[in-house]
Amino acid sequence: MAATTRHRSRESLADAKPQLGLRERKKLKTRIAIRRATYRLISEQGYEATTIEQIADAAEVSPSTVFRYFPTKEDIVLTDEYDPIMAAELRARPADEEPLEAIRQVMTLGLSAFVREERDEVVQRTKLMVEVPAIRARMTETMATTPELLVRALADRTGRDPDDLDVRVFTAAVLGALREVMLYWAGRGHRDDLIELVERALTTIQGGLKL
Repeated sequence: MAATTRHRSRESLADAKPQLGLRERKKLKTRIAIRRATYRLISEQGYEATTIEQIADAAEVSPSTVFRYFPTKEDIVLTDEYDPIMAAELRARPADEEPLEAIRQVMTLGLSAFVREERDEVVQRTKLMVEVPAIRARMTETMATTPELLVRALADRTGRDPDDLDVRVFTAAVLGALREVMLYWAGRGHRDDLIELVERALTTIQGGLKL
């Protein structure tokens, strides 16, 4: 991602908002309100003690609205608004760039912005991934179905079908590596440089495990 053209991630979300219709902007605002309320309550009283009813009250919505946006409490912790942005950034990379390098640029610059501007949320999320079995289980469950946005972006870049096995295996490998990086980072008390860990993981995918 050239620094002159692809230096945003957090900024992209803000830039994208005016392009959304009124209904979509309201949905985005509601999702963010629910997520922020959840993290605030978890910080104050812990994950297990935090209920959907409390989250709904804090976000000023109904419990049914929370469930409409997030099927489970674990999903509130695990999801964010960046998948469409990351997919769009991936599509915007130079057409002749190798897929893994394109992903490296998008991930490292996107995560850099996210960690810089939302570090507390990132730290809390990854800490919960390590500490709460239900969140880890849900994370594994949701990753079992490779996210379609990234699959389709990579399929378009490579001229392949989204159902192509190589595309799906490659995407699953990248997302699995990112999951392990997050768990490793949190398990070591967030002391390491997250971007360096991501770079290391992607290099391992590229070169394999050396003897």
